[in-house]
Amino acid sequence: MKNSKSMIQDRQNGILEYLKKNNSADVNHLAALFHVTPMTVRRDLDALESQGSVRRFFGGVEYLSGPEDTAAALPDTDSVSLRKSAIARAAAAMIEDGDTVFMNSSSTALLALEEMGNKSIFVITNNGRSLYARRGGNVELFLTGGTVYGQKQSLVGEFALKTLSQVTATKCIIGVSGISVTGGITSTVVQETTINHQMLARCSGDKIVVAEGFKIGLKHNFFSGNVSDITHLITDSTADPVQLEKLRQQNIKIILVDQSNTPPQAMGC
Repeated sequence: MKNSKSMIQDRQNGILEYLKKNNSADVNHLAALFHVTPMTVRRDLDALESQGSVRRFFGGVEYLSGPEDTAAALPDTDSVSLRKSAIARAAAAMIEDGDTVFMNSSSTALLALEEMGNKSIFVITNNGRSLYARRGGNVELFLTGGTVYGQKQSLVGEFALKTLSQVTATKCIIGVSGISVTGGITSTVVQETTINHQMLARCSGDKIVVAEGFKIGLKHNFFSGNVSDITHLITDSTADPVQLEKLRQQNIKIILVDQSNTPPQAMGC
C-alpha cells in the first residue's frame, strides 16, 4: 500500500491532469471526483498554487501552465521545500540584532522567522500561522490583527493596514507569487496586495523579496508593487538567468541559493 505522502502526490498530479484538460474546476466537483472532502482539495490546491501551477479563486481553481506542460514537468515537492528552506536561511542571515522586521503571510517568510535563532529583533507580521512557529527567546512577535483570510490564515483588511501605518520597519521580508520587470511584484490573493504594499512603503531599510526560482518572470493578476520598490531578491539557482539579469539591471541585488549547505551567491547591481 502506498504511504500517505505518495497518495497525496498522486492525487495532486491527478488534479493537475484534470485541470490541464478542463482549464478550471470548482472545489466541490474535484472533491467528488477524487473521493475526498472539500477541505482536502483546498489543501491540495494551496500546495499547487505555491508551486505556481494553478490560481485559486473563490470556490474554484484554474490551470496556469501552457497546454504543452505535463504534471511530470512540475517542480518536485521535496525539492521545492528544500529550496524554500535555503532561501529562508539566506533571508534570516540579513537580519541583525535591533532590527524591526515586517514579514508578510508567505510560507517562505514564515520559515525565515524560524531561522532567526536568538537574535534580538521585533517582528511584525500578518501571518496568523506565526503563532505556532518555532522562534528564539529574543524574537518579539507582534501580529497586525485584522480579518483572517482563508486557509493561509493571513490577516488582512483595514485593521491590519492601520497597524502597519503606525510602524516603520528597518527591514522587511516579502514572499510573492511572481516577480518580473514587466509585471512587478504580484500575488494570487487580492486581499494581501495592500498589506504587501504597505510593508514595502513603511520600511526604511532592506526590502527583501523571497521567491523560489520558478516564480521569477511570472506575472499574476494582483499587483503589490514595482520592482523598484525592493532592494534584494533571494531566489534559488533554478531561476531563469535571463529574467534574473533583467531584474539585476533594475538595481536589485540578487542572492542565489541552492538546496545544499553551499553559501549563497550574491549578484551585484
